[in-house]
Amino acid sequence: MADEVQEQISVAVPPDEAYAAVSDVRRIAGWSPECFAVWVWRRQGSQPERFIGWNRRGGYLWFTTCRVVTAEPGREFAFDVTTFGQPVSRWGYRLAPADGGTLITEYWQDRRNQAAATLGRVFTGSVARQRPQANRAGMRQTLSRIKGELERRPG
Repeated sequence: MADEVQEQISVAVPPDEAYAAVSDVRRIAGWSPECFAVWVWRRQGSQPERFIGWNRRGGYLWFTTCRVVTAEPGREFAFDVTTFGQPVSRWGYRLAPADGGTLITEYWQDRRNQAAATLGRVFTGSVARQRPQANRAGMRQTLSRIKGELERRPG
């Protein structure tokens, strides 16, 4: 199995509501500290099947091609990430009922081969061994923003 990094947060909404949020990939750009735009270019019914994520960190700018691989409403949503045809990672969200709300576990599995690791260094400035730490910090920010958005109540 690929190396996996994960972070968790509890939100005061039911799993179906949390799933609706995390499976709407366009919302990633509002939560992630690196992703600033998402373009869905293939759908299966009303759900995204493939999309492109545009990312930046510091002076670096890059894009990734993503394919949804798990879409289980109320339970899990995940997508595989590639760049220039090379495997990069799997990102996902596991959802579980918890104390009247949902425990959201965001995870990242490193799937880079040598070519992808080299591309990562060129386009993101990140050395392969630094990526897990950077992603863990990004997950904390992302989950905090998801929680803030989902628990925000009108009025």
